[in-house]
Amino acid sequence: MNKRKICFVIYNRSNYGRLKPILKLAKKNPNIKLQIVLSSSSVLNKYGNLKQVIEKDGFKINYFFYSHIEGENNFSMTKSTGLIIIELSSIFNTLKPDIVVTIGDRFETIATATCASYMNIYLVHIQGGELTGSIDEKIRHAVTKFSNLHLVNTNRSKKIVCQMGENKKNVFNVGCPSIDIIKNLNLKKRVNLKKYSFGVGFKIDLKKKYYVVLLHPNTETSLDNKKIITNLLNAIYKVNIQTLWLWPNIDAGSNIITSEIRKFREKNPINKINFYKNFETEDYLRLINNCSCLIGNSSSGIRESSFLGIPVVNIGNRQSNRERGDNVLDCKNTYKSILKSIYIQKNKKFKSSKIYGDGNSSKKIINLLIKTPLNIIKKFNVL
Repeated sequence: MNKRKICFVIYNRSNYGRLKPILKLAKKNPNIKLQIVLSSSSVLNKYGNLKQVIEKDGFKINYFFYSHIEGENNFSMTKSTGLIIIELSSIFNTLKPDIVVTIGDRFETIATATCASYMNIYLVHIQGGELTGSIDEKIRHAVTKFSNLHLVNTNRSKKIVCQMGENKKNVFNVGCPSIDIIKNLNLKKRVNLKKYSFGVGFKIDLKKKYYVVLLHPNTETSLDNKKIITNLLNAIYKVNIQTLWLWPNIDAGSNIITSEIRKFREKNPINKINFYKNFETEDYLRLINNCSCLIGNSSSGIRESSFLGIPVVNIGNRQSNRERGDNVLDCKNTYKSILKSIYIQKNKKFKSSKIYGDGNSSKKIINLLIKTPLNIIKKFNVL
């Protein structure tokens, strides 16, 4: 059996966190020639320089390129998408992968799907079929129609992908691979924050109670980004408990969020908030597992947190309609609603949910990547 050249295209910390256990198995597998391509926020120091983290983890990066056009608005995001297609087509032409693997629902994901499809490369999509409350859902469903093999995370997602005309023989509920990391991780090990030189503000004592905040922009309602960050900052300031705050992702509207954070720091020099660009995957999981509450609108508050059983306050509609465990409390984008929800959720304990898998996803995925016939011809499957 010839080795299959399998190319993983990684754009951000979330991508890598969920692909890492698959990459580890792929690297060891004698039937796979692993290829890794990086771009977007993964290569920018502004977002923690994930490239260095990946190399530290022992992976060879075949190519990386800069694709981010600054502006953090819908116009710059659209142009960045086009730039990725241009650069990635040349890389695929050089690497000549048998399979391209993409994950999620972002503008970079649709660029990867477009490029692979037009170059007749077998495309595998992880995390299709999920429902959310932003443009991400449109992107995710569009990538589904480009893809040849669908590795979904829940039973409902599998049903949705099949409803979209995909052959059920090519749709597999494998669960979320990031759950694999949690299952095999010593969650009690305390994180050494001193090794992260990019922390700014109040120094957190992890022996005491703390919150974790991760807020990303909503690309469909850019005006709401200023409202949500202002309300959240004021609520966190009011509760006056030490808080670890992670920088937002690269999506349109992130400049509004980061600008308001800087203004807040200038107006309130005395606060209990420590801002960080990025954490290694394992450290991030330990930090949220041991926090009193995870607050924001990140998918990690829906996905990984359900398995951990930690209290979550989910703000606004960015994660609307996504399947979630009992640990998530949804709230409106108002100061009063956010503050009330934090007080309700803090320090609660919940049972672990296996809605996104039981921690055995990566082996299933590798097995499918090795054995699936690479037929790029697709037909709409009428139910």
